[in-house]
Amino acid sequence: MSSALPPKPRIIGPRMRVCIVAGKYNEQFADALVENTVAELSELMPQTRVDIIRVPGAFEIPVTVANVLDRGESPPACVIALGVILKGATSHADLIANSVTLSLQELAIKHKVPVIHEVLLVEDEKQAYARCIGSNLNRGREAARVAASMVDIFSEIERSMPRVISRNA
Repeated sequence: MSSALPPKPRIIGPRMRVCIVAGKYNEQFADALVENTVAELSELMPQTRVDIIRVPGAFEIPVTVANVLDRGESPPACVIALGVILKGATSHADLIANSVTLSLQELAIKHKVPVIHEVLLVEDEKQAYARCIGSNLNRGREAARVAASMVDIFSEIERSMPRVISRNA
């Protein structure tokens, strides 16, 4: 795991929409993830509209992302999934984290829209604090930077490789 944030990508100029789907569980940490993500997005993508949808917990994030991506002709340029899962004495947290990870990856591939996965599985509140509230490992800011990079990459793909409709299809 990286111990530092990735470098800031270039600022994205055109107006677009990004959707954040965030769990409410472990509220102090989840709220900090959302706040840090929004603050960083406002710097990196100042023209972007950010929609925020809060759901009860991590398990509800993928179905909500699916609902957002199935909403018609103009999906968001990117979806950011945020949440905090604290490990307990059972394997429940591992099962939830695995399910969320696989589901988000499948949605990104199916819809061909970047889905940034920052639903964190942490050992304890100390790790959660370091990743959600602290400055060195802040995964909210990292999520925004990855989102800006992916939006830029997908825009470049669209510019350089426009969709071609096959006449044989």
